[in-house]
Amino acid sequence: MTSPSEAFSGGTAVITGAAAGIGAGLARHAALVLGMRVVIADIDEQALEQTCAELTEDGGKATTALVDVREAAAVEGLADRVAEEFGPVRLLVNNAGLEQFGYLWDTPVANWERLVAVNINGVFHGIRAFLPRMLRQSDPAWVLNLSSVGAVTAVPMQAPYIMSKHAVLALTECLHQEVALAGAAHIHVGAVLPGAVVSRIFDTAGGVEGGDLRAAEEAREAMFRVRERAIGADEAAETILRQAAEKEFYIVTQPETVFGVMRERAAQLTVRSAPALPRGSRFTADAGR
Repeated sequence: MTSPSEAFSGGTAVITGAAAGIGAGLARHAALVLGMRVVIADIDEQALEQTCAELTEDGGKATTALVDVREAAAVEGLADRVAEEFGPVRLLVNNAGLEQFGYLWDTPVANWERLVAVNINGVFHGIRAFLPRMLRQSDPAWVLNLSSVGAVTAVPMQAPYIMSKHAVLALTECLHQEVALAGAAHIHVGAVLPGAVVSRIFDTAGGVEGGDLRAAEEAREAMFRVRERAIGADEAAETILRQAAEKEFYIVTQPETVFGVMRERAAQLTVRSAPALPRGSRFTADAGR
């Protein structure tokens, strides 16, 4: 069994959405524990510089890339820059993502389009920019796309986000098949399905401008309560990169929780039952328990 150090040490990692949350945790683990050269990409310049400074002060090799993953040309430019400055990429993590709360019919069009552009298009742009180079290199390489436990279930009041994570999972499953079809045995593709991990994604999530504002904010507050039981980003990063080194495809941060949700989803599809409201929803008899 390959250890993370054996798989990744000395290589170059490119991580999008790396200024905070899981992305920052992955950057820290890759740079400080595994000894990788890390290119941390994000749209938040201030947070990006702060994260990079923290890594380099602790002895890590890190460089910043101010990139909007919604823009294909910007991601292509990142791939060109990395190839020129650092050579082959050992680890690509398409992590950038946004949340959205509220009834689907209340969701502002601009919020929907921005979320789709980041959560789905951003992953596609990363793959399209970096995979051709990875296919030409002979050294092993990993592509990890951040999906979510939400990709194997349904959650009311978060439809845009849940939809996007279902899409990322399907895209990654197809990518795994296509890499195999292309005969690229040196490329390992993984879908990361985290459970609750400490991040700012709920703080920065979109809301609604009209309709049921109270319901949207209640959904946000419910996720803040979930975050109180979340694991840290560094713990999640260690788990993710360990499973990646072992060439797992479905990479999970909390196996007991995520595998339980997977089993529930499989059972639901097997008997073709309509998705029920989750326990504890304000619309169910379990609310408040």
